[in-house]
Amino acid sequence: PVLKAAHSMKIPTVVHESNAVPGLTTKMLAGTTDRILVGFEESRQYYRHRERVFVTGTPVRQEFCSADKAAAKEKLGLDPNKPLVVSVWGSLGAAFMNKTMVGFIGKALGNPFFGLIHSAGKGGYKKMLAEMEQAGISNAKERGMDVREYIYDMPLVMAAADLVVCRSGASTLSELAALGRPAILVPSPNVTNNHQEKNARVLEKAGAAVIIPESEITEDKLLGSVSLLLSRPDTLTAMSEQMKKLGMGNATSIIADIILDLAK
Repeated sequence: PVLKAAHSMKIPTVVHESNAVPGLTTKMLAGTTDRILVGFEESRQYYRHRERVFVTGTPVRQEFCSADKAAAKEKLGLDPNKPLVVSVWGSLGAAFMNKTMVGFIGKALGNPFFGLIHSAGKGGYKKMLAEMEQAGISNAKERGMDVREYIYDMPLVMAAADLVVCRSGASTLSELAALGRPAILVPSPNVTNNHQEKNARVLEKAGAAVIIPESEITEDKLLGSVSLLLSRPDTLTAMSEQMKKLGMGNATSIIADIILDLAK
């Protein structure tokens, strides 16, 4: 309503769409707003007035743009020669993925050639610990599988990662791109217009990520995919390079410049 009113008063308007495809609000404003800012080059195709579309990326905290893997691992006290997998599913977690990760951790501990930091979320942390205990999984953290309620130092932890396993919300993908971290993406099926899968497909097409739909995921399939990628450092390097190409570390400045230019 504010942008519609502004347009009727001939006040310049800007909308930013973080997702790969336009959401309902963006669709409603696309015909009238002066600038449509998008996160991905591939997003241009969804807009009729392409002369108004500017690829800016999505802003991320500066810490995601200046992190170093070796320094991050050292700061976290991790073995620099042991691959690290980071598994994160939002602040509240994801019950299905936590359950999957219990089995994943149990089997990974049989041959612990990589480390894991998993964020169970505030809503599922205690339940996940109870399920691990019930499954006979003990001393997981001491054996390299660290299950946390929440990752408070996310830029540092993701910087240390060799591989990230996560959802495909726009902000998370922007952070991955800023750091250049390869990923296994499990899009949330519980979002409007299935936009997380559409986000993920952009990264998959670029060769920066692998997608496993939640309907197909099992602890064995996830462990197999993680193990395969970690055993192929050249593939991870190539994925990392492609991921980095998708990132725009100066997104905040680009957006600010567009806004200030219109304001003049």
